[in-house]
Amino acid sequence: MLLSILGPLEIQFLFGLFLSVGLGYIIGAERESRGKDAGISTHILVISGAMLFTLLSVGDGTNYDTRIAAQIVSGIGFLGAGLILKEGSTIKNLTTAASIWCAGALGMTIGFGFYVVALFAGILFMLVPRIPHIRDKNQEADS
Repeated sequence: MLLSILGPLEIQFLFGLFLSVGLGYIIGAERESRGKDAGISTHILVISGAMLFTLLSVGDGTNYDTRIAAQIVSGIGFLGAGLILKEGSTIKNLTTAASIWCAGALGMTIGFGFYVVALFAGILFMLVPRIPHIRDKNQEADS
């Protein structure tokens, strides 16, 4: 009955929200497992917010979707820049900032309706930060 009163945009939103929460959870859980500040909540909110802005820009019929997309990219970049810390010659949280930026791109991908692309990209975004740690474990095993 609920589906009969929802329009196509609402159904797309509900599906996009479900996908955003799921992908935000797995990417954020990976970041939290590393003790990073931007974890599950941050990633879910960034992906869902970017998805909603994108979906609304596409659904409003004004052809301003690229303008809104550009503002999402710069806004998320600003958010990520706030995470980066420089202590002496060491830079911290660069991967977490990149993860937030990719989360915004993921939300936009969902908002534009590219669900399969978003699913594969989300899995990739969760796995990439693990690559250096896999290499470290292999080196420890060889020792």
